[in-house]
Amino acid sequence: MSSINLNPEQKKMLLEIARKTIENAVTGKNMPAYKIEDRILNTECGAFVTIHKNGNLRGCIGNVIGRGPLWKTVMQMAVEASLHDPRFSPLSESELEDIDIEISVLSPFEKIADIEKIEVGVHGIFIKKGYYQGLLLPQVATEYGWTRNQFLEHTCLKAGMHTDCYRDKGCEILIFSATVFGEKESGL
Repeated sequence: MSSINLNPEQKKMLLEIARKTIENAVTGKNMPAYKIEDRILNTECGAFVTIHKNGNLRGCIGNVIGRGPLWKTVMQMAVEASLHDPRFSPLSESELEDIDIEISVLSPFEKIADIEKIEVGVHGIFIKKGYYQGLLLPQVATEYGWTRNQFLEHTCLKAGMHTDCYRDKGCEILIFSATVFGEKESGL
């Protein structure tokens, strides 16, 4: 299981696309037009766009599977994270200078039966059972200093289930890795 390997220029391009898309979405302008020839940026894979304001989460939405080129997924998720994250009001124009953007490009998912395969800080978790499902990115467990069990419990809560749902028969646990980069990184 490995996520897409992006070089610094590709990361910079995706961050520029996300930033310009958010600015246009928030100010009511047409979406920017891009013609991307890069083979990697045209690969289908899942991605999340996370917006922080003064170090606090301000929006985060993603698509777990690719439904088009990566750069277009980043554009779509940038709009969703800035305007449609149900946990927050839409981002305002006055907030644009106070935000920073982070992008997580996901690897394919791997279904696991043994939770010992989960490496905190390396893997993200996707849990589903029936109509319930929840996902937490790899960096979330690291940011909060969670153990493997705490990471599983919080993913269950995110899915709207009880904290030990991951022990239930019929509950699927999938793991993935992510290439995570953001505007705060030096050189990007």
